[in-house]
Amino acid sequence: MESICYTEKGVAVTTALPLPELRPGHALVRVRAAGLCHTDIDVLHGRYGEGRFPLVPCHEYAGVVEAVAGDVSGLVVGARVVVDPNLPCGECRACRKGLTNLCRDLKAYGVTENGGFAEYSLVRTDHLYEIGDLDFYLAALAEPLACVLNGLGSAGLQAGPAGSENALVFGAGPIGLLLALSLKAKGVPSVTVADINEGRLALAEKLGLETAVSGSAALSGLRRAFDFVADATGIARVVEGMIDFVTDGGTVLVFGVCAPDQRISISPFELFRRQIHFSGSHSLNRNIPEALDILRRDKGAMAALVSHRLPLGEVLPFITKKSADPATMKVQFSAD
Repeated sequence: MESICYTEKGVAVTTALPLPELRPGHALVRVRAAGLCHTDIDVLHGRYGEGRFPLVPCHEYAGVVEAVAGDVSGLVVGARVVVDPNLPCGECRACRKGLTNLCRDLKAYGVTENGGFAEYSLVRTDHLYEIGDLDFYLAALAEPLACVLNGLGSAGLQAGPAGSENALVFGAGPIGLLLALSLKAKGVPSVTVADINEGRLALAEKLGLETAVSGSAALSGLRRAFDFVADATGIARVVEGMIDFVTDGGTVLVFGVCAPDQRISISPFELFRRQIHFSGSHSLNRNIPEALDILRRDKGAMAALVSHRLPLGEVLPFITKKSADPATMKVQFSAD
């Protein structure tokens, strides 16, 4: 089968691999859509995960069940499914608390096990969710959207007069727009997205979001104006500045992935005096069913986040070098 394979640290190629052998408790999934995440690039360069090579990357994917192990019931050949990539141990204290994303021995398809950038993938059947007639390219957004929903949950988001009536999201890339659209889907009436990229801000406006130019005088005039402020840039100085825009008693969510060695400076007195809730979050895929519901309900807006649907070989350049096209949003391998 054709695949993208990380043969060693920093080396990614397209190559033919043997078809995975069916194992107990597993299904063979023919991949129909698989999305590129910045994590895939970090895995390639040894900045995330265990550095296991060779490896087929990608943890955001959907497809069709081609074969099912004999010990499996409740899943049939031909089922249209999306993958929950996280593989927690189920035994450590974090897992017992339901925080499986904080598992002390967390594994994941596309990180420690072969993932979705291949024609076929072998997946545990308890990590598959049926998607009905939802388009595969939309279903492949369920994993990042589930991560966003976990972030909003960990931050204790409540919409409305007793909670958040407005929100500000820094970053108008795919994750930032998923955050903003999820805030709207959760009932926050007014959501503003800040970025320096005019094309991305124009897309945000088409999606019914308010926009602001990062660093502008107009945005500076909105200090302490937002009940909920989130970062989707992964830039430490942006995270540091979010506290300036949140109202007293408001919530700040760190969702963008900053480099581990980056640091920020915030006054503890200000957190105390203004009673600000500061929260962090990353992937937890128990939210996939809710993500699928939102994808079905908001198909048009979500579809706009996928800018490229490409053959597998054409995805490789987006992994090995950063796209220079400012219009690039979510890049996907598509078998359609």
